[in-house]
Amino acid sequence: MTKPKLTVCVVGGGNSAHVLIPFLATTGHKVNLLTRRPNEWQDEVVCDIVTIENEITDTFRGQINKKSSDPSEVIPEADAIILCMPVHQYRHALDRIAPHLNKEKEDVFVGTIYGQAGFNWMVHEVEREYDLSNIVCFAVGLIPWICRTTKYGHHVQNYGGKLINIVAVTPPQKFEKLNSLLLDDISWTPMKKGKFKQACSFLSLTLSVDNQMIHPSRCYGLWKEYGGKWPDLKSVPYFYRDFDDISADILKGVDEDYSAVRAAVRKHFVDRPFTYMLSYLDLEKLSHNSKHENIKASFKDSPQLGAIKTPTLELEDGSRILDTTCRFFTDDIPYGLLLAKWVAEQLKVKTPCIDEIIMWAQNLRNEHWLNDDHSIDMNFCMTHKQLTGLPPSYGINNVDDILD
Repeated sequence: MTKPKLTVCVVGGGNSAHVLIPFLATTGHKVNLLTRRPNEWQDEVVCDIVTIENEITDTFRGQINKKSSDPSEVIPEADAIILCMPVHQYRHALDRIAPHLNKEKEDVFVGTIYGQAGFNWMVHEVEREYDLSNIVCFAVGLIPWICRTTKYGHHVQNYGGKLINIVAVTPPQKFEKLNSLLLDDISWTPMKKGKFKQACSFLSLTLSVDNQMIHPSRCYGLWKEYGGKWPDLKSVPYFYRDFDDISADILKGVDEDYSAVRAAVRKHFVDRPFTYMLSYLDLEKLSHNSKHENIKASFKDSPQLGAIKTPTLELEDGSRILDTTCRFFTDDIPYGLLLAKWVAEQLKVKTPCIDEIIMWAQNLRNEHWLNDDHSIDMNFCMTHKQLTGLPPSYGINNVDDILD
């Protein structure tokens, strides 16, 4: 029997949106697009599968069925909605689309292609606000492929997929349906790799996705080594290729803090296996079959990551400074490190390296996530609750209530 095809609405214009559209369209799904810039998208989106040497090994072309900046034009017919945008924009996007979700459908799959932060808490927030009862919420632990947009709205290069992908789903019994209808077509069907495995909890993703550890650690390392300023663009180290011992040591300390939090979570929730709540290197080995024995080598030896530049801003004299407005700060600290810090406080775990980075970043950005004694400033966090993913910003005040 031929499996039914879905109407999928991709929301946002990130790299992953450029891959999803041709992958889903070529596997038979109807693909709509909700974007602030619909006029910049061509009707056909092209994804080239390329080697590290930029040799094209395959090409996927997908037609956009309908594109709009108005959710009322693309959301009501959608069987599945996938967010492809920075993490700090998730809550605003969900609030825009929620009033237009079709309540008559048996299930509407609402998910994100990158599962940092408590995506399930965000979805439950709009479920309550808009009286929605048919949402199947899902979040993918890591973006399934390494990709780079070469022409916005039209062309992307895909350097290959992960061997295994992890997804959290609620209600959890909907995983098999979601997997057969949609998830297989995100990676396995087009690339013949990247089957999805189900995590027992969204918290597994919240405490083990790697960007929230990597990005702030590297930025702090660059600040400690260079003061976050360089005389010109050519002097700026590459983000991964030039990964140094200072950044590696910081990341190792952050990962140890996370490991302590994960251990406390396992001890507190003894009935959950948390199979996919992993350390940085263990996650690398699972996703990429990596053989790296240390963090520094995992970056410096990665040809896929080698071309990624450090985010900087140019000053009037041509010098460059670290860009503290980029998503490495807006996503990975208030929707990353700060969540781990909150869980740590609840479970009486010390996180000295996480604390040090948050204190450094908040001083640069004139924020106040932590007090001078390194405790969370809940007054500031709740006053700015749309800028952070802390559980209390969703009305969750007890650690026992963070699991679905």
